[in-house]
Amino acid sequence: MQINRNIARAVVFSDDSLSHALQKISDNKMGVVFVLAQNGVLEGILTDGDFRRWLLDTPQWDLALPVEKAINTNFVMRLEDAPPEEIDQLFSERVRYVPLVDRQQRLVAIALPAIKEMYIGEFRIADDAPSFVIAEIGNNHQGSLDMTMRLIDQAVLAGADCAKFQMRHMESMYRQGSLKAVGEDLGAEYTLDLLKRFQLSDDDLYKAFDYCKQCKILPLCTPWDHESLAALEQYGMMAYKVASADLTNHELLESIGKTGKPVICSTGMSSETEIKQAVNVLKRCGATYALLHCNSTYPAPFKDVQLNYLPRLKSIGHDCPVGYSGHERGYSVAVAAVAKGARIVEKHFTLDRSLEGNDHRVSLLPEEFACMVRAIREVEESLGSSDSRRITQGEMMNREILGKSLVARRAVREGQNITDADIETRSPGSGLSPCRRMELIGRQARRALQAGDFFYASDVEDAPVKSRKYQFKRPFGIPVRYHDVKGMFDKSNFDLLEFHLSYRDMELDPAEFLDEQGYDLDFVVHSPELFSGDHLLDLCAIDPEYRARSMKELQRVINLTRGLKRYFKRAMRPKIVINAGGFTLDRFMPVNERLPKYELIAVALSELDTEGVEIIPQTMPPFPWHFGGQRFHNLFMDPDDISAFCKEHGMRVCLDISHSKLACNHAHRSFKAFLENVAPYTAHLHIVDAEGEDGEGLQIGEGDIDFSIVAEELGRLCPNASFIPEIWQGHKNDGEGFWVALERLEKLF
Repeated sequence: MQINRNIARAVVFSDDSLSHALQKISDNKMGVVFVLAQNGVLEGILTDGDFRRWLLDTPQWDLALPVEKAINTNFVMRLEDAPPEEIDQLFSERVRYVPLVDRQQRLVAIALPAIKEMYIGEFRIADDAPSFVIAEIGNNHQGSLDMTMRLIDQAVLAGADCAKFQMRHMESMYRQGSLKAVGEDLGAEYTLDLLKRFQLSDDDLYKAFDYCKQCKILPLCTPWDHESLAALEQYGMMAYKVASADLTNHELLESIGKTGKPVICSTGMSSETEIKQAVNVLKRCGATYALLHCNSTYPAPFKDVQLNYLPRLKSIGHDCPVGYSGHERGYSVAVAAVAKGARIVEKHFTLDRSLEGNDHRVSLLPEEFACMVRAIREVEESLGSSDSRRITQGEMMNREILGKSLVARRAVREGQNITDADIETRSPGSGLSPCRRMELIGRQARRALQAGDFFYASDVEDAPVKSRKYQFKRPFGIPVRYHDVKGMFDKSNFDLLEFHLSYRDMELDPAEFLDEQGYDLDFVVHSPELFSGDHLLDLCAIDPEYRARSMKELQRVINLTRGLKRYFKRAMRPKIVINAGGFTLDRFMPVNERLPKYELIAVALSELDTEGVEIIPQTMPPFPWHFGGQRFHNLFMDPDDISAFCKEHGMRVCLDISHSKLACNHAHRSFKAFLENVAPYTAHLHIVDAEGEDGEGLQIGEGDIDFSIVAEELGRLCPNASFIPEIWQGHKNDGEGFWVALERLEKLF
C-alpha cells in the first residue's frame, strides 16, 4: 500500500462546477476526484462512471451546476490510523483508491495499492509479464539524425521493446561558466564537450520519437531538467526515465512524478537511504514507478554489480516492478538479472564501439543486443512457476526409454497373491514405477503374467477398461505395430488398423506377423520420421543430398505400403501419413521462408512413384518431440498455409487434433476457426487431447480440448474421414489407453 498526502490534484469542493471537476479528473489521470466541503470534510467522490450515471438520470443537465449534484456518497473510506492490512483488503478492480480521513472526517491522504505492475503504452510491466527491454541510444547518435534513424532500425531488428533518448537544456542545466568549460574538473569538462557537440535538437528528437512510433517501437526519453520535461510533456511522451544522477534531485523527481506518467528510475550512485527518500517523493506524488538496479561505472566491474540486491530493491520500492540498467561488458549479467526478478532491462546500444564517447565502450552492438534479447526470452520461458513439479512430455518419453519398471520375475496365475519374490525391476520404463513395489505385494493378480511381463498401474488401481464393440459414425481403428496385429485386430469391430512403422520395422517381413488369409479391414501407414543414422525425414531440406535421401526413404515406405495391400480386403488406395519436414533446431523460421519450403515438398512428392497410395501430410505441433528432445516446427501449422497447399496441389491431410490444438495455443489462434479451414481437406484423423504448447498425446478429457465442438465441426466438414485415438502409450496393458479413449469418444463421434 502507498499513502499519498499530496492530495491537491485529486480534490474539488462541493460548490465547484461539474466542468471544473471533469477537467480535474482528466488532468490528474486518476479517474476520480474527492469532493470536500469548505471545511475539508469529505462529502463524496466523482468518477467518470458516476458522471455518466448522473447524465442518464438527469433530463436537463448543465455542466455549470455544482459538483455536489452528481457525487457518489456511497464510497469506501477509512481513518488515517487504520491498520494497513485492513486498508489493503479494500482494494479491488472497483476500488482503486481509499480516502483516509481524520476524526473530524476531513480528508488528509489517499491510499493506493502497492505498485505491482505498470503500463507503458501497450507494454505491461509486472512479475508475470515478459521483461521490457530498452535499447539506450542516449547520445550514441553522435548528434546525427541519420544515425539516430539507423540506430532505431537496428534496435527494432534486435528485438528491443523501447528506444531511449536523453534531452538536456544546456543553459538551464549547467552552472554559469560551465558551457565555456571554465573552471571545471577534467571529467566534467570532457563530458560537457561531448554533450555540446553531440546533442540533437528538440525538433530532431521529436522526429526520432515519431520514427520510433512508425517502426512500432516505444520511444522513451530522460529529461535532465525542468525545461526538457516541459518540452517532452508538450510532445506527449508516454513515460519517463530518471537518470541515476537525478535520483537525489527531488525537485525534478517530484515534477516528473506529478505528470501522472509512469516513471522508471535508475538507482546508480545512490545510497539505500537516498533510494528510500526518492521512493517517498514518488509516493507523495502518487506516481507509478519502477526502480532499476544500477552501478554507474563505465564499464562496471562484475564484482560491483551485486545482482542479489534486486529483491531488496523491490522491498524498498514497496513491491514495485524492478529492473536492471547495466554498464558492464557483455550481456550475461543482464540476462542473469532477469532470473533474479528484473522485469525491465536497459543496455546501451551502438553501431560502433570505437566512436567517441564513454557510452560506446559499454554499449552492445546490434547483433549482441539481439543475442541478449533471445537469451532473456529463453530465460523467461525457462523460469516457469514454483507450483508442484510435473513431468514434462519430453521427460515422459525419455523415462519410457531410460527408466525402469516392475516386471514379473516368474509366471503368475490370475487370482494368485503377488509376493515380493514374483517381482523384479528391469528396463525400459514402460510399466509400473519401481517406487510402487509395495502396492503390488499382497494383491491378487487380475491377469496371468509370464516372466518378464510388465506390471501396470491398473494392476494396483481400479479394474482396467476392456475392449468391446463400438458404434461410430465414421470409420475407426487403432494404431498398431506388426507384432500387435494378431492380438489386437479382433478385439473390436475396427474398420482399419494404422501401422506406426519404425525404420527397423521396415526391415521385417510382414508375412511373419500377418495372416495370409487377410483381414476384412482397411489400413493406414504412418511413415517413420526417423531413419537409420539419425536421419529425420525432411522433404524440404536445403541440402540436396539430405532431401534426396528423404525422398528415397519415403519411396521405400510407399513400396512397402503397396505390398501390404494384399493382407487387407477393404484397402483400395491406402493412405500414408507423413511428417513432411520443415523443422528447425533453435528457433522458428521467418514467415517469408515457409512458402518456398511448401513448394519443395510439393516438388518432392510429385517426383515420387505414388501409384495406388495417397500421401497425406500430418498437421504439426510447434514443438515436436523427436525422441525426447524438443525442436521447432514451421510447416503444416498455419491453417491458411495448409488449405492453400491442399488447394493448389490437390492434396489432403491427416488432421492431428492434438498437434493442431497446440499450434493454435502457441499462435493464440481460434481452434474452431482452424478446424473450419482445414477439416474440408482432411482424409484421416488422429484424435487425442493436448495441453499448453507442447503437451501432446494426452488421454481424451485430460487436456484443453473441447471435444464436443471438435465433433460438431468434424461431423459437418469431414464426415467420412477415418480416425484413430493416438493416445501416447495407449497400447500398454493390452491397449487399455485406446479403450478408455474410444469409450469417451463414442458419445460424441
